[in-house]
Amino acid sequence: MRLGVTLPQTRQYDPAHDVTEFARMAEEIGFDSLWAYERILSPEDTGGAHGLYGIPDLPWPESYSHVADALVTLTLAAAVTRRVELGTGVLVPGLHLPLRLARSLATLDAAAGGRVIAGLGSGWSIDEFQATAPRPIAERGRALDEFLDIAEAVWGPDPVSYRNDRYLLAPSRVNPKPARRVPIYLAGSNRTALGRIARRADGWLPTAIAPQRVGPVLADLRARAAEAGRDPAGIGCVFQVAVRSLAEVPSQGRQPYAGSVKQVVEDIAALAEAGVEHVYVTLASAARDLSELIDAAQTLHTEVRAAGL
Repeated sequence: MRLGVTLPQTRQYDPAHDVTEFARMAEEIGFDSLWAYERILSPEDTGGAHGLYGIPDLPWPESYSHVADALVTLTLAAAVTRRVELGTGVLVPGLHLPLRLARSLATLDAAAGGRVIAGLGSGWSIDEFQATAPRPIAERGRALDEFLDIAEAVWGPDPVSYRNDRYLLAPSRVNPKPARRVPIYLAGSNRTALGRIARRADGWLPTAIAPQRVGPVLADLRARAAEAGRDPAGIGCVFQVAVRSLAEVPSQGRQPYAGSVKQVVEDIAALAEAGVEHVYVTLASAARDLSELIDAAQTLHTEVRAAGL
């Protein structure tokens, strides 16, 4: 089991110090990957379609009101590490100009010596799309496919060219190139998302799915990949273990991924049984400060390895 952890991006952390300090410590502890997520804004009005995940009237968590930029955070981590992979979990290409985002990821990968994992999603926030996206939220799937097409071209050999209904790139040199072929993991669990993963991605990036459901979905994904003429064994899975608290909860009735670090390790073991080979845990969202985050990360790594994972 490859093990990752999220970088500190929210209000309780100091971006001038805590990102680099934690990145150094996480690599020293022995983690395999470090992750950052994208949240551009947090609307005051969460009524109707503005609710969390697009669920009417569902409030957004307070933590979403202060989130450091994902690529800047990963760049800081890249500058002080040498081994750990650097993942976006997740980035929403539909909120960006596709060529610019492809170049940013390529530059980060070149600077990091080939350590970037592009975890991507189609997005769900109508407010974020209205504020910044080149395409409306109704076209978010199309925007994700468009980015995958453009990134494939931009990351490939020069001269690069492409044309679609919105963008035209005449044959040009677009550099730097990634240091390696950037692996792409896509989030989502509906039929459309799973179909896109089977056709186009290196793997699936799920979250909040009970361990017993993961195995069947992975089997279905790999069957779909085979139908699309791809090697099903090439479809991987990086699972985001989203934790909101580090406090122990009663075992009876405990929901997956809730509770102390030791309790969450039980869920990670179940994910391993389901065929997941790489997980990362959102400890930074649950810890109160850098000191608690480092302590929790050390405990997590020790407990996972002690469990034989």
